[in-house]
Amino acid sequence: MENPVALNRIAENSVFRKGDVFVLFGELFGRGYATGLLDEARRAGMEIVGITVGRRDENNALRPLDAEELSAAEDRLGGRIINIPLMAGFDLDAPTGGPTPTDLLATMTLESWEHDRLDWDYIKQCRDIATARFTNSLSQVMAVLDGMIADGRNVFFAHTMAGGIPKAKVFLAVANRIYKGRGPRHMSSQALLDSEMGKLILQNFDEVTAITFRHLIDFSAAIRERVEASGAQVRYTAYGYHGTAILIDGSYRWQTYTNYTQGYAKMRLECIAQEAWAAGVKATVYNCPEIRTNSSDVFTGIELPLIPLLLALRKENGGQWAEDQWQACQELLADGFTMKDVFQKIADMQANEVMRPFYDFSAWPMANSQAQADLTIGTSNEITQMHRDSKALISDLLSALVVEATGQLIFGETSFPSGPVQWLNHDIVARRLNASHLQRKSPAPLLAQAAKDSQLELA
Repeated sequence: MENPVALNRIAENSVFRKGDVFVLFGELFGRGYATGLLDEARRAGMEIVGITVGRRDENNALRPLDAEELSAAEDRLGGRIINIPLMAGFDLDAPTGGPTPTDLLATMTLESWEHDRLDWDYIKQCRDIATARFTNSLSQVMAVLDGMIADGRNVFFAHTMAGGIPKAKVFLAVANRIYKGRGPRHMSSQALLDSEMGKLILQNFDEVTAITFRHLIDFSAAIRERVEASGAQVRYTAYGYHGTAILIDGSYRWQTYTNYTQGYAKMRLECIAQEAWAAGVKATVYNCPEIRTNSSDVFTGIELPLIPLLLALRKENGGQWAEDQWQACQELLADGFTMKDVFQKIADMQANEVMRPFYDFSAWPMANSQAQADLTIGTSNEITQMHRDSKALISDLLSALVVEATGQLIFGETSFPSGPVQWLNHDIVARRLNASHLQRKSPAPLLAQAAKDSQLELA
């Protein structure tokens, strides 16, 4: 896309009601973006249905959840799970007796990985096997789901699958240097993308993050046609990340985290939504502000754009509630530090000439640079050290607010979505939060405790 298309209205749900069906297409392992959307579906009285990625046994065979795992997963979800494994990606698939792509990566070393070559014909065999496995299981899942959805019931499909990082020691070591390394430990993200290991990983990201959305839309076609023929509605949503507009020098401006390697898969996800939309299917990718999660913590500095949300809360007339959030964040800082100190760090980073090239939307996702990594990672570490407790951060508290707001925005907008790709920037997130909380009491100590309790996982 040439320019981000910002959501600029706060819509309320006018379609989904008690007895309608909400399908979470991605297993819920912890708190994350999907949590906010699930809260809205429950509030509307919808029936919740989920899936599972399954589990691998000691021989790498994919299996359904056992009784204990299924019970725990359904408790987390608050609904029924169709217990047919839908593990996406091909990193652990192979012809019988052959090595998996992860096995092939395991033979690489830190000294050899940039020059090691892969057998791409063999990788294609693994990919084809994984696609057949996934789509065969998906056909079974849809057959079960079809029997759970009565005519006249509206259906909300929420795609939350993302990721696809192979568990190969060499990649984890390289990723640690790309996303956390400064000075002599810095490594170029472009070096990864230029390597055959990097090309394999990008393919796997595509399979997990993007192509599963196409499979969902295609394999639910019979359900969609039947439901719509009965006079009801079907919607599809997916979570994207493609930078976010935040307040910089008093104006909302697009910026992003670098290097967001999964960005290529997120752009493919957007293309799939555009293709579906052109075919008459109401499918929308919502590009959300980044949040801190167990998964995203590998990307040091990805949390920094969260903090200016406090500025947006004030700018969008948050009143006393916005001030409560500022106070809650202040209480998370160690003695001798103030929010002014935090914002000065962020302002200095944003204004640095090193960052200027990275504000180019059309160039996303850009490779990192030594100077950019040193500045971003250094700023992140300095702000973390300003806190009382490294496990109770401002970014945790603000992540929980973003989860809440994005759930409300997406659920409301999806009644009558206005396009296949929408950006949820800090202005609309702040307006949604302010509208929800302005009439409520939110004591700062409770919010600070919520930050401590927050354990977020990326959707």
